Parts: sequence; C-alpha cells; structure tokens
Amino acid sequence: MARKAPVGLWGVVLVLGPSLIWCGEYIGSGEVIIATRTGAALGTAVLWAVVFGIALKYWIGLCGARYTVATGEGMVDCFARAPAGRYWLVPIVFVGQVFAGIASVGALAVAAATFLSALIHLGEHSTLIWGSIVTVLACIVVGSGRFSLLKTIMGLLVLVIVIGVLYVALHTLPTVRDLVVGTFGFGVPEVPDWVRAADPDVRSVWSEVLPLLGWAAGGFASQVWYTYWVLGAGYGMAADRKWGMAADEPRLATLSAEEAQEVRPWLRVVAWDATFALVIGVVVTAAFLVAGAGILRPAQSVPKGSQVAFELSRLFSERWGQAGATLFVLAGSAAMVSTQLGQLAGWPRLLADCFRHLCPPFGRMAPMRRFRLFLVLFLVTNLVICYFFGTNPVTLVKMGAIFDGLLLVPLQALAVAWGLFVVQKRLLSAEAWAVLKPRWYHAAGLVVAFAVFAYFCVFQVPAVIHQMFGG
Repeated sequence: MARKAPVGLWGVVLVLGPSLIWCGEYIGSGEVIIATRTGAALGTAVLWAVVFGIALKYWIGLCGARYTVATGEGMVDCFARAPAGRYWLVPIVFVGQVFAGIASVGALAVAAATFLSALIHLGEHSTLIWGSIVTVLACIVVGSGRFSLLKTIMGLLVLVIVIGVLYVALHTLPTVRDLVVGTFGFGVPEVPDWVRAADPDVRSVWSEVLPLLGWAAGGFASQVWYTYWVLGAGYGMAADRKWGMAADEPRLATLSAEEAQEVRPWLRVVAWDATFALVIGVVVTAAFLVAGAGILRPAQSVPKGSQVAFELSRLFSERWGQAGATLFVLAGSAAMVSTQLGQLAGWPRLLADCFRHLCPPFGRMAPMRRFRLFLVLFLVTNLVICYFFGTNPVTLVKMGAIFDGLLLVPLQALAVAWGLFVVQKRLLSAEAWAVLKPRWYHAAGLVVAFAVFAYFCVFQVPAVIHQMFGG
C-alpha cells in the first residue's frame, strides 16, 4: 500500500528526488555543446526552442509519472498495454532505442572525456583514458542499484552545473527585449555566412535548431526513465514496487476510494517534482545558449570537433578570466558526467524492460541481472566509440539528439495519453478512478506535444538527416 504522503510545502521539498536525477541526466551534451554552439551561431533568437522544447516534453514526463504513481508500473509496461502494443509498439521502441542508446551514450562518453581533458590533460590518449574512466566509474555507481546514492551524486553535479553556467551567463545577459523576442518570437534566423565558413557542416538553420529541440529535457528515453526514478522513490502505488515489475492488477481492481485518497497527494508531489526539473532545465539550458550568444558569437566562433572544450575554455578565459573559464568547463564536465550516470542507469533498464515483453523467459530473471546484462553492452560500445570516434563529439551529439530526441517522441505522447486515460481507467476500480483520474489539461499538453513534434519529424527531420549523412 502507498505510504503516507508528505504534508506542506517543506514536506514535499524533502521528498523531491526523481527530478534531480531527471534534470541531472538531461542537462548534458545537448545543453553544454549544442545550446552553447547554437547560441554562437544563431544568437538568442532561438530561445523559444529551449523553452517550448522542454515545456512540451515536460507534459510527457509528468503524465507518464502520474500513470506510475496511480498504477505502480513504468512507461514500457504502459506501452505494452496499448492495442497489440507488445507486438508492434514495444519492438519499435526496442529497436529504435538500441541504436539511439548506443549513439547517445557513446556521444556522452566522448563529450565527457573531451571536457575533462580540458581540465586535466592526460597525454596523447587523454580522450580515450577519460572516456574509459567515466564509463567504468558510471557503470560501478549505477550497477549498485542504489537510488539514494544516484540521487545524491546527481544532486551535487546539478549544483555544480547551475553555479558554473550562471556565473558566465549573468555576465553576458542580453536586453530584456532580446530575451522576450527570443522566447516568444519563434524566429528562424538565417545562418550567417561566417558560420558556414567556420563550419561547412552547417547546412541549414534546422541542422542547428533540431538537435537543440531534440535534447531539450532529454529525448524519448528520458521520459521513460523518469517513471523509473518515481518507482525508485516509491511515490503512491509505486511503494514496494520495483523497476521491471508489471502492475498488481488484482490489487488495483479492488482499490477503494479511501485508499485512492491516500494516493492522490502523491500526484501533487510528482507535479511539484516534475515542475522543479522543468524550471532547472529551462534556466540552465537557456544560460548555456545565452553564454554562447554573449561570448562566442561576437568572436565569430562556432565550437566544433575534438577541440570544442579547449576552444570554449580559451574564449571564456579571454573574456572573463581563468576563473570564469574554469567554472564553465567544470560545469560542462559535471553536466556530461551526470548525464552519463543517468543514461547508464536508464537505458539498460529501458531495453531490459522491452526485452522482458519480447522474450518472456528473459523476464523470469532477477530484475538487476537483466539490467546488468544490458549495462555490459553499453560498457563495451562506449569503449569502442571512444577509441574509434573520439575526435568529433559535436557530430555524435547531434546524431544522438535527432535519433533519440525527436523520431519517437510523437508516438510516445500518444501512447502515454492512451495509458493515462484508457489503460489506467481499466486497471483501477471505478471508485479509485473517480479519485485519481487525470484532468483535461493533461490531455491538452499531450496532444500539443504530439502535434508539434510530429510536424518536425515529418517536415524537418528527413532533410537534416540527409544533410548529416552527406546529402
């Protein structure tokens, strides 16, 4: 049964935890590299991509978490309950996320190694050494399976990120008018000639904006993982439930109105928790973009290639001294490491969850054994990517942002809506459904998220992918 919900604002603050892992996981290469680079290339005119990209994915993450609070199961089990979902939706998610996961986690390992090399250079093979160190240490931490340890580490890393980037951004703030126009003007500026000259890979404005939009608030996987962090925290019906377990259907079918009333306050807790992640994500991502616009753009510099961290450090030190440069690169390093931790905690769980539905004998293994089998996969692929592709973190990060951040997100919005409004009603007793049912604005948020991301997937993503692969 659900444990008693906290009382009062301070009580809610004390149980916040999934949000720290969520925003610590999604504030990473997309923010440090892509947001800073996009600010340099396009200025603050595209702040709307940060604000609205995070806000729309917020609704997917929040609604998925509400489903977990009310049912005690994660988002992949929700996907399997879609009409014939285990025969088409779960396989699509599994195949898509295998490739997206390998590309994205590998990109993070390279990016983290690049930034850490800028802080402490370890010789000719510094990137490979740092990439291996980060990967192995992250695997040890997440392999322990301890939610409290992960929450503490991610919280500390988020604090470093916020302090570092705000120090720089507050010195480069544009005018209030520029901030308002950039946020609500939905501008799509032309790519300046100097940007094309500095980086021939910039083919169009969308090749810069879409990766930013894709990894704002994380991609498809991040919203799935948030339900795992809610399970780990034990909110509502997630109490005494674990990742990799389907809902206790007989228990939900007999849930009384009184018991549902005890679960209901946890919906308010998860709303506060998700909103906390939303605010941190918007502030930090916007700060990285503003820093790029304020320091790199006047210098006509677009970070690229393996020297991205060194270039950022040099330019920031010229403008704000060594303290500013060190803080920025330290914040970037913390962001990369925190994201690597979050991704290695989340992606093996997501894939193992999918494979549990595709191969029932696999589901009879202990949950942590399933998780660790897929964790080994990412350990191996990370080391391979660091060795063979450690020279261009920007390209790797942009590829990961497109494949994980955009392609499956419209389908995810629809699947979560089906779970929240149809599956949850079927699982709960009539009395419990009357207490825990979602509101109209949850449906509105999911529908808008579907429509916006479907537009980008249909009309913009194909051309950008064609350009990325040399078209």
